[in-house]
Amino acid sequence: MNLQIIAALLTLSAVAGAAVPIDVGSRRELFTDAALIERIDGELELRLHHPTPREIVMEHNEPWEGNNTTYHCVFKDGDIYRMFYVGRHSTFTEKRQLNIGPSSFCYAESDDGIHWRKPNLGLCEFQGSKANNILMDETAAVQHNVRLGAPAVFRDDNPQATPDARYKTFMQSQRPLPLGMMPMKSPDGIHWSPMSDKPVITDGAFDSMNLVFWDSERGEYRAFWRYFTGGTTNAKEWKPAGVRAVRTATSKDLFHWEAQADVKYQSSLETELYENGIHPYHRAPHLLIGLPVRYVDRAGAPSTTSPDGSDQAGPDRVRNWPASLRALPDFEQRQARSALSERYGTAITEGLFMSSRDGVNFHRWDEGFLRPGPERPGTWNYGQQFVGWHSVETASALEGAPNELSLYATEGVWLEKKGKALRRYTLRLDGFVSAHASAKGGELLTKRFVFSGSRLSVNFATSAAGSLRVEIQDADGIPVPGCALADCHEVFGDAIDRVVSWKSETSVTSLSGKPVRLRFALQDADLYSFQFSD
Repeated sequence: MNLQIIAALLTLSAVAGAAVPIDVGSRRELFTDAALIERIDGELELRLHHPTPREIVMEHNEPWEGNNTTYHCVFKDGDIYRMFYVGRHSTFTEKRQLNIGPSSFCYAESDDGIHWRKPNLGLCEFQGSKANNILMDETAAVQHNVRLGAPAVFRDDNPQATPDARYKTFMQSQRPLPLGMMPMKSPDGIHWSPMSDKPVITDGAFDSMNLVFWDSERGEYRAFWRYFTGGTTNAKEWKPAGVRAVRTATSKDLFHWEAQADVKYQSSLETELYENGIHPYHRAPHLLIGLPVRYVDRAGAPSTTSPDGSDQAGPDRVRNWPASLRALPDFEQRQARSALSERYGTAITEGLFMSSRDGVNFHRWDEGFLRPGPERPGTWNYGQQFVGWHSVETASALEGAPNELSLYATEGVWLEKKGKALRRYTLRLDGFVSAHASAKGGELLTKRFVFSGSRLSVNFATSAAGSLRVEIQDADGIPVPGCALADCHEVFGDAIDRVVSWKSETSVTSLSGKPVRLRFALQDADLYSFQFSD
């Protein structure tokens, strides 16, 4: 991130809470925003990191899945990982019209987050057989007055949740009901039933993954869903206006929603977002992270036009596409899709990263988080790089290495062939953003805060010649005796949880509950997070 931008952010955020120290307690603090930063000096910046592509973990080649299977949500549940997604197959007719096949709400599970199985659930019949992993088909959905659009399943850890509603999701309502979000419940994640006969949230667009989760830090449910900045006509004819964006609200019971607000960003760049992928980060649940999908039309075609032929691209228009757009993989597929609606050939999607401490105000990183990457077929098209809801912790394939984060993203969606895949990506624990210093070195000074605990640990990585040192200052910015920068033992290596020590001692118990600042001095190093604990 540009140092001038960081300075502006720090200036805006520094004044209001200066009188009262921030209470971080014993929680883990990441550098996904500038909320705790007072000042940055030298050659140091906040740097966004990018997931590393790994193996294909699932081929969606079952007859009830196909080339348009998407909207995955993944979470760890006890000893197993659960995955929910929507399967469908889309083709073009001889008249170049889009034919979307029947949808199916499907389930998979894994013991390690890498090797997945699709159990035969025996619940729904497909082509004369119930030997499949379908949780709900369109026939069952109609009976429940819902559409199998993009269910986002979560385990409800609200202490008041009843056993028959341990798992929940929101589905889109069927007409003639108002367009909106319908709550569903399940005792086991497999068998589902409605919780209401009408949608409980109706102000929005909803044609994407609309999600709800229990926020244990704040003791409430929080919903995030799709809307358009210019509004939508919630009637038979759906006419969005403006750009694709995100709304949020809170609830104590899932039925009555309040504090509805538009999600806001520190960035002034107008960006169209599909999914939002917002969830509490499991290692720091006070921090909400989002994995939205950025929509970019590289030819400037109308972005909110329904596929009614008004923006179809003829041969002359395709010939006028930018040279780089024509050079991307799958040109014939792109050209065929543009005959239906030009944006289906000219738009590209990719994953972004953002975070929030209150659920409304987000720090959105405008550089691509999950880029399409190397120009392999199936990633440089509209509908790709949709990151599944939740990042999950998995074991590393490297012997002796610490656990890592796994993310799952789609590729090959909506091409006129089967074999659409879900690829796993990995990231260091807490590794979304780091305070990065060059070999010339730099420093970061935190705002005043109070903590609880007896030790300070850091998640960091240095080069062989790099280092990290920490100074603890009092509320007035004076180094605490024995905890000055010169007293700190040089820290180097690569560790998720390394205890910082000073010449006098390791324990910081005597400073617990007192206003302090941390001064980090880095050289050729990355600092991802820090935490006080016992």
